[in-house]
Amino acid sequence: MRHVDFSPLYRSTVGFDRLFSMLDGIGQPEQAQTYPPYNIERTGENTYRITMAVAGFDERELSIEAHAHVLTVKGEKSEDENAGKSEYLYRGIAKRAFERRFQLADHVEVQAASLKNGLLHIDLLRNIPETLKPRRIAIAGDLADAPKTIEAQQAPQQIN
Repeated sequence: MRHVDFSPLYRSTVGFDRLFSMLDGIGQPEQAQTYPPYNIERTGENTYRITMAVAGFDERELSIEAHAHVLTVKGEKSEDENAGKSEYLYRGIAKRAFERRFQLADHVEVQAASLKNGLLHIDLLRNIPETLKPRRIAIAGDLADAPKTIEAQQAPQQIN
């Protein structure tokens, strides 16, 4: 894939740094990070849900942080107290630490997070401020249709 150099645009624009950084990152794979698997679904007009398969982790071993349009989910397994008592013949359940980052659009907020049956659910809400929402502008009718009135000054009355 070709690499596009955005450096001339950095010099001639103000406020688009985040956009160009995201475009730079598109061409570079995330070092083939596939763990843990996740889904992103739209649950309503302005609501979304990220579901991550984190089997074997509990609430104390997971952390979720939202900062500067980036949602970071980290998981670190604590030491297992039974580690020295048993010998694994095959270990297929992942026990490794992970860190997964999601870019959030403007005005997207994390509403809630829950862990159930090995699935971490993170609910998101896009909360657009009233000032940024589209609004309908009323159009005044044609002034030609309005009844025409002629105003004249009343002549001063003489007192006798």
